[in-house]
Amino acid sequence: MLPLLIAGLTLTAAPADSADSVVYVLTALSRFEVRVGKSGMFGFLGHDHLIRAHAARGRVVYHPVVPADSRVEIVVLADSLEVLTPPDTAELRQVTEVMRTQVLGVRDHPEIVFTAREVTPIAGGVRVRGAFTLVGVTRDVVADVALTVGADTLWATGKFAVKQTDFGIRPVRAGGGTVRVADRVAIEFAVVAVREPGD
Repeated sequence: MLPLLIAGLTLTAAPADSADSVVYVLTALSRFEVRVGKSGMFGFLGHDHLIRAHAARGRVVYHPVVPADSRVEIVVLADSLEVLTPPDTAELRQVTEVMRTQVLGVRDHPEIVFTAREVTPIAGGVRVRGAFTLVGVTRDVVADVALTVGADTLWATGKFAVKQTDFGIRPVRAGGGTVRVADRVAIEFAVVAVREPGD
C-alpha cells in the first residue's frame, strides 16, 4: 500500500577529483526514509507509513574551498525498501510486497537516483537542486542539506517532498476511495560517509 521513494544522490560539477577535494565513502550508518501519510474522507482510519531503505552505496567528493564543485553519488536499491509501520507483521509484509512490485516495479527500476544540477552554499550547509528519477520518470527537486565535515567523517542530513502522481504513480486507495495514501510523500536522508583510505 504505497508509493514512494528515495534515492541516489548525485551532485555533479567538477569533471574529476582535484587536489583540493576529499573523497568520502558512504557507510551502513547512513539512513534513507520515506514518510507516507493518508488522506480521503476517512483518512483518519488509515495508517501513516514509515519506509526505510536497507541497501545503499556511494561516495562524496567534497570541495571545502569551492563547495559548489562538490559531487555526491548515492544509489539506494529499490527492493531494499521496507515498510516499518504500522506494527502489524502480516500487514507489513503485504504492504511491502505491494510497494515493491506494483508501485515501484523493482525488476524494471531497481535503483532510485537523484542527480544534482546545482549546489549552492547556505548557512549550515548547501542547497541542492537536481533531478530525481523514480520508476523511470524524472522530476526536479530542491533539498536544503545540513552539512558537517570532520577530519575523517562527513555528515549530511536533509529532506524533500515529491508527489507520487508527478511520477505516474497512482496513490493506493481502499474503502471505495474513502481512505487513500496521500499523494505527497516526504523523503528524509542522513548520510554518514568516511574518508576513503589513501585519500
